Amino acid sequence: MFEDGIRTPQKQETHTIDTANVITFKLKAVLEGLARHLFGDDIKVRWVDAYFPFTHPSFELEVFYEGDWMEVLGCGVVEQKVLELAGVSAKAGWAFGLGLERLAMVLYGIPDIRLFWSHDSGFTSQFTGRSPNESFKYRPVSVHPQVYFDLSFWLPEGATPEEITANTYDLIRSVGGSLIEQVNLRDSFKNKKTGRLSQTYRLVYRSNERALMKEEVKVIHKQIEQQLVEKYGVKLR
Repeated sequence: MFEDGIRTPQKQETHTIDTANVITFKLKAVLEGLARHLFGDDIKVRWVDAYFPFTHPSFELEVFYEGDWMEVLGCGVVEQKVLELAGVSAKAGWAFGLGLERLAMVLYGIPDIRLFWSHDSGFTSQFTGRSPNESFKYRPVSVHPQVYFDLSFWLPEGATPEEITANTYDLIRSVGGSLIEQVNLRDSFKNKKTGRLSQTYRLVYRSNERALMKEEVKVIHKQIEQQLVEKYGVKLR
């Protein structure tokens, strides 16, 4: 496994060529599997020789994605001196590093890395509750400010929460159209005395073309309230 030899492009001076080959084979097999898990089983991959200060030999893994070769990660056989300093001189191993933000930008079509530090719910809500295996593309967020309104009502007798929730979402989208950025059910409870059920929604309005005035949004919000009362018999709170 170890020897007092010479350093070559294929190995460190402390490793036999067999040790270097086995570790290199394992790291490439694992990381190619990771790339195929992220980009699909049919993705083309290639290895490029590289230099990193704490590994030798070192490599970069590239994938052929959307018509071009793209670097995904860097890796290599850990320098034995590093392992000696860590107190595990009798072992050999490999390491890799990848930028999660860059991968997310590619997989989801996110145009600007600064969005990852944004607290804008127009961005963050697109990823809330999604599975890592779900395939979707980021929808650009308007640069104009959001306008918030809450909507609370008592459910009519005999109506199920699931039924009212589905109808409420559909009606809000129908009336508000493209100005509705988000609809979230924020609260649902049962009055212990009366047994009546209540729901509260947070509606986020935003335009891609201009800043919305609160008064004009209030008009649309009132229309939504009125239609919920007329169509589904809810009682506003």
